[in-house]
Amino acid sequence: MLDILGKLNDIKQKMEDVKTRLDTITVEGNAGDSAVQVIVTGNRVVKSIKIEDALLTPARKEELQELIEVAMNRALEKAQNISETEMQSAGKGLLPNIPGLL
Repeated sequence: MLDILGKLNDIKQKMEDVKTRLDTITVEGNAGDSAVQVIVTGNRVVKSIKIEDALLTPARKEELQELIEVAMNRALEKAQNISETEMQSAGKGLLPNIPGLL
């Protein structure tokens, strides 16, 4: 029983380490030939949004909104993939191989 508790503490610590590391990893999502660029951390926190000046007109409002959505979703998807990969890597070897657990 103590061995299981020790492993759980190890897992908790590794997951915290991964979260800390994910804060230092950034990914980028672009849309409209990079007219809109979104940078997020591996923990899916938006760090910056860059928009080309040409899109900042009332006539292009809908286009800008769509490009922001696309860029955000691309960046968040990349961040999610990195997060899952890092968490799986951190959890390997800590628990018995239970399908679907990690």
